[in-house]
Amino acid sequence: MTRLACIDIGTVTARLAVADVEGGRVVRLAKHSEICNLGQDVDATGRLNEEAMARVLACVRGYVQSAREAGAVAACCTLTSAARDAENSSVLGAELDALGLDPLIIPGQVEGALTFLGVTHDFCGQRVLVADNGGGSTELACGSAPQNAPLDLRFVRSVDVGCRRVSEKFLSPVGPDDPAALTRAHEFAAEAFAPAVRDGGLLAADAPGASEGAPGTLVVTGGTVTSLVAIKKRLEPYDPAQVHLATLERADLEELERRLAALTVEERAALPGLVAKRAPVILGGVVAVLELMRQTGFSRLTVSESDLLFGLAVAAETTLAGTSSPVGWAPTMRTLR
Repeated sequence: MTRLACIDIGTVTARLAVADVEGGRVVRLAKHSEICNLGQDVDATGRLNEEAMARVLACVRGYVQSAREAGAVAACCTLTSAARDAENSSVLGAELDALGLDPLIIPGQVEGALTFLGVTHDFCGQRVLVADNGGGSTELACGSAPQNAPLDLRFVRSVDVGCRRVSEKFLSPVGPDDPAALTRAHEFAAEAFAPAVRDGGLLAADAPGASEGAPGTLVVTGGTVTSLVAIKKRLEPYDPAQVHLATLERADLEELERRLAALTVEERAALPGLVAKRAPVILGGVVAVLELMRQTGFSRLTVSESDLLFGLAVAAETTLAGTSSPVGWAPTMRTLR
């Protein structure tokens, strides 16, 4: 059994997983998460903000130390949408390298495939659509994970719709938000998702016009949906066991959108179950997920805590073992000293 550290730096959140992995199977995984907002103003400026990079570096410095103390023998580090979009990402990369990491800006297709790998161990044999809704983008991956057989991943695409991107483009930084702003945000998300839904045959199996082999289950990961479950259940403190594999109806998201839009950001931050730092982007996340459900015809989604970090841990072990990654891509690992 090998203990690995996986660090993923997203548009909103920087996360650490310390995982025990054996034979391509995650035996135990402990996650830590901190909202650093690396994507602050990236959509408008095309550059990473210096203060945002400083927040990320302070967080990751602590993660590296925590990984060492937890007994991890090696670590990998990935960056996603904000780093893909920013022209000065190499500045952050050099600082992460100095911390003893080998930071990799991964393409959206790799991000989607890793998330699919992480999620589908709970859905063996089922045809599923996995949506990783982040701050700057949503990765869509459709296929199945047959028992004791290779992944059947038939479609992966990254769509530039995320909670921070939608919020900065269309919504008030202080709230409340009027119906016209929400309409523009939904139109933006609908226009972005529609080609992927069409090209990938992503309509729900029970939706009119669905193709043969269409997905029967929509599984969504990311801070928006986990937060919505926490708000709905008034979870204080947050309890992953009550969130993982919980379901949300489309009507739940429609009601939460109305409720959140009527509040100021300060009032949203006070809601039981919502991390205060997520309040400025939670409404944008609801817009993104709700519009995805409308475009695909799903009336219900399942929330998964087994996300990109879970898949990354499995792929990372193949690097050390010298074996083939289930998704054809594996991170570079660096020994933790």
